[in-house]
Amino acid sequence: MKLTKFAHACVRLEKDGKVLVFDPGTLSETEEALAGADAVLITHEHPDHIDVGAVVDALAGSDTLQLFAPAGVADQLREKAADAGSRIHSVAPGEDFEAAGFAVRSFGGQHAVIHPQIPVVANVGYVVDSNVYHPGDSFVVPDGVEVQTLLVPIHAPWNKVGEVVDFVIGVRASQAFPIHDGLLNETGQGFVEGHVTRIGAKYGTQYRHLSSGDSVEV
Repeated sequence: MKLTKFAHACVRLEKDGKVLVFDPGTLSETEEALAGADAVLITHEHPDHIDVGAVVDALAGSDTLQLFAPAGVADQLREKAADAGSRIHSVAPGEDFEAAGFAVRSFGGQHAVIHPQIPVVANVGYVVDSNVYHPGDSFVVPDGVEVQTLLVPIHAPWNKVGEVVDFVIGVRASQAFPIHDGLLNETGQGFVEGHVTRIGAKYGTQYRHLSSGDSVEV
């Protein structure tokens, strides 16, 4: 399976001629990421994880594109893309489903707390093919599955470096790559990634930096 990192939280998976895209948001190259996509997984409603206009256009431009998202996001998209309503699916934690030939299991339930006065929204993380885990904006460790490839939220208003490292230790995937890095400069990213690389290795996780547009086989 080919994994391609796009800016911030957007990742594209390709397998057997099928394409699945995580979180094409406003900080990412959404048009490029969504080109030829067969399925889209949305973790939550924040704009840096879903560019609603771009996703609606993608649904309108394809008769087969399927989209999976928490209920609130799915309902919003059905209103804006009525003709694609049957291809927009609500997802709750603890579900197993197929998306364009990829086996998906959902985890989590809510976004990490940013501040007590900021409402917490629904957040669903996804494990694809018992391999790649995209947690969205949470540090939920998935149960009942051994993650092989972890996508790590490196930086956010809701996390700190120690929590990032503990998340990597908790999941214990064999390899990890960055997401949610759109608000970091090069110096800041290097600082966080240095800790993740060094400490993660002690627990069997090989961390590797990916820039937007980089691809790896997983």
